[in-house]
Amino acid sequence: MADLHDQRILILDFGGQTTQLIARRVRECGVFCEIHPWDISDDAVNAFKATGVILSGGPESVLAENAPTIPNAVLTLGTPILGICYGMQAMVHQLGGEVRAQASHSEFGYAQVDVLEQAPLFAGLQDKVQDSKPQLDVWMSHGDRVESLPEGYTLIGTSENAPCAIIANEQQRCYGIQFHPEVTHTIQGAKILERFVIEVCGCEGLWTPGNIIDDAIARVQASVGDEEVILGLSGGVDSSVVAALLHKAIGKQLTCVFVDNGLLRLNEGDQVMKTFSENMGVKVIRVNAEERFLNALAGVADPEAKRKVIGNLFIEVFEEEAEKLSNAKWLAQGTIYPDVIESAASTSGSAHLIKSHHNVGGLPSDMRLKLVEPLRELFKDEVRTIGVDLGLPAEMVQRHPFPGPGLGVRILGAINKEFADILREADAIFIDALRAHDLYDKVSQAFTVFLPIKSVGVTGDGRRYDYVVALRAVETVDFMTARAAQLPWDFLDEVSRKICNSIPRISRVTYDISSKPPATIEWE
Repeated sequence: MADLHDQRILILDFGGQTTQLIARRVRECGVFCEIHPWDISDDAVNAFKATGVILSGGPESVLAENAPTIPNAVLTLGTPILGICYGMQAMVHQLGGEVRAQASHSEFGYAQVDVLEQAPLFAGLQDKVQDSKPQLDVWMSHGDRVESLPEGYTLIGTSENAPCAIIANEQQRCYGIQFHPEVTHTIQGAKILERFVIEVCGCEGLWTPGNIIDDAIARVQASVGDEEVILGLSGGVDSSVVAALLHKAIGKQLTCVFVDNGLLRLNEGDQVMKTFSENMGVKVIRVNAEERFLNALAGVADPEAKRKVIGNLFIEVFEEEAEKLSNAKWLAQGTIYPDVIESAASTSGSAHLIKSHHNVGGLPSDMRLKLVEPLRELFKDEVRTIGVDLGLPAEMVQRHPFPGPGLGVRILGAINKEFADILREADAIFIDALRAHDLYDKVSQAFTVFLPIKSVGVTGDGRRYDYVVALRAVETVDFMTARAAQLPWDFLDEVSRKICNSIPRISRVTYDISSKPPATIEWE
């Protein structure tokens, strides 16, 4: 089988909000890609051995002091390049063309691009025809604009406020587009990216679910050999897919450890044991560690500190279970690509840490077990797809994500058993109502958050002064960006009344309407 990573697209991130969407569109074309910061070293660029390079958009101006620049190694690789928005302007600026600040001629939102020349990347693509010229409906987001082109480049398309909206150097297979092809508002955007990676770069579309599974199995078998693996099983999508994948790869060498840490959803422990041990034939050891986790978290309010306490304690439990096995040398985790991206910062510090994930940034440095992370390169929707191919039931694969630290990051501030029990009940009411109203599968993730505040309420003729919870439901494709789900008002009213009537310690229910960005999906 051909190595899925031999054909690979390097995506350089200049700080654009939709850089992850570029990666998703490339993966949808069946081509492997990775996102790296713009300040990646020349040695790292050369070592990556890219089949093609895509330069993302970004918020900066190429004319600003200390503006992000394209590494010299990229411009001398001899591989195809596609510059998007800021990426195009950086190409022009560094190759000798002219970029001007044009605040009065900026373009944000919908625009039309007139295609002047039928370059191979755009041949036959059109959304309408105006004055015998093909037009593309696109999405723009720029202030500066390109005024003159570097030597060897040809003008391909123009818009009202971007005289150079599409440029090309066919000899070097380098292109620049002022608009964003990764967003759905650019109607032909997916086709443009597909043509770039398949036709211009010559990639074969090897990144398919079946090939991903075969590749992951081969890598696991090569790494693990005849040693045993422990998997921290949560019952969520990621760990469930890892369990199925590892079970297929190494069979009885896998032992799943399900840690009931007191921070799980209502009745989740019993459900997880039933699903895996009875239905899948996977060896699962249940460790009841609620008291141990809650004691360790007592008084810990900072979210990063909580993640590290939970991550360290998970590892302790896993290592204790590993000592009971004669040949356990590996710890498997359900780390996925967004975990890696959100936990990483660029070497220059220009990319900011959003939050550490307990399975990426929260592991102790002296951990004795070696790590195996077969999903580390995959986005969430790719994980779900291979889960289906592995034969997992739909209700498991389509289950909403649940964070590794569990309710530990859905109880704001310090944690105790009372807060966890209250939150469990409220969350169950919310999720059950979503299912009953056929809304669960229409949102990407939904949950309840416990707020460490009290508010005045009234029950009958009596005054109440009790806790507040927030409901959260979002719609997203890749979990890198998300918007609040517009749930029906009557539904929210019903859920609120049921929570307040059923749980005496809750006096008020709110609904979180924040998008990501600027908020994250989880509150901590």
